Amino acid sequence: MRIVCPFCGERELGEFTCLGDAKPLRPAAGASDDEVFDYVYLRDNIAGAMSEHWYHGGGCRAWLKITRNTLTHEISAVEPAAGVGARSAAR
Repeated sequence: MRIVCPFCGERELGEFTCLGDAKPLRPAAGASDDEVFDYVYLRDNIAGAMSEHWYHGGGCRAWLKITRNTLTHEISAVEPAAGVGARSAAR
């Protein structure tokens, strides 16, 4: 599997690390223990298209948001994850 990094171009999978599902949002300060538990431990196990966070540790060290089919591993979208890298890529 190869991933097209928006900063470095096409690279092999070994340069990247998958963090997992990109949909859960960090609970606000003062959230209940149940809300924090759900955020940390509970994830959907989707069969099909899924948005994931990936880290390009073997390249530009940017966090990416990748839309990947979990059944076929086909990647349909790669974009910088929210943050400093996303702002510089938009220029």
